[in-house]
Amino acid sequence: MTRWLLMILGWLAVVLATLGVVLPLLPTTPFLLLAAWCFARSSPRFHHWLLYRSWFGAYIRYWQQHRALPAGAKTKAVLLIILTFAVSLWWVKFWWVRGILLVILVVLLIFMLRLPVLDQEQQKPR
Repeated sequence: MTRWLLMILGWLAVVLATLGVVLPLLPTTPFLLLAAWCFARSSPRFHHWLLYRSWFGAYIRYWQQHRALPAGAKTKAVLLIILTFAVSLWWVKFWWVRGILLVILVVLLIFMLRLPVLDQEQQKPR
């Protein structure tokens, strides 16, 4: 029973992570990490798929190995965050919703900018 609940939760997390790629208020990374955790405990097949077959896999594996982002990933993420929030701010007409979006944007950017980045020189074995 627990195995099935973890698989359902894992797939729900994958769907939410995928939506989070394009929706500014829905985070992607926490849902991916939740999916990886659920699949690791319920289905080796789906865990392997998430790590090696999905387009999220490289980032999850990189994070698991180095506890840092690959070079260039932070820049892409920050630009995508700014772009999606800019579109949302453009469409929203209520000033109070814009205010909430701006607060969320600032918090998210602070979080992203604090994540460590591992460049190619740091990856090389010594």
